[in-house]
Formats: sequence, structure tokens, C-alpha cells
Amino acid sequence: MIELLFVACLSTAPDQCQERSLLFTDITPMTCMMGAQPELAKWTTTHPAFTVRGWKCRAVKPGEKEA
Repeated sequence: MIELLFVACLSTAPDQCQERSLLFTDITPMTCMMGAQPELAKWTTTHPAFTVRGWKCRAVKPGEKEA
């Protein structure tokens, strides 16, 4: 499983940030790196009050990430 981990900050209060993530089961870390920006653009379209400040892809071992 691959996790796209990113920091989302409120557009109106840029100092109020949260870690968020998107999980993928059918991609490699390199595919995540190459496809992260379009996925984050989709996310910001559905969450217009937030801006993405930073992101990274990482492998998640089974049972490491809570549902």
C-alpha cells in the first residue's frame, strides 16, 4: 500500500494546518511521485478552503495505517 501524505492548510488561516493522506493499493512509490500533483489538484477542487503546503509518498505496511 502506498500513502500520499500531505499537509493541508486553511486558505484563510495559513498557520492552521493538518496532515492528511490518500491511500493507494495498486501503484508503486514512483507512480505515486509522478501522479501526486494531479491527485492533490483533485483533492483541492473538492476542498476549496485548503491549500496544500507539502507532500511525500511512502510505503505503508499492512496494519501500520488505521482505517
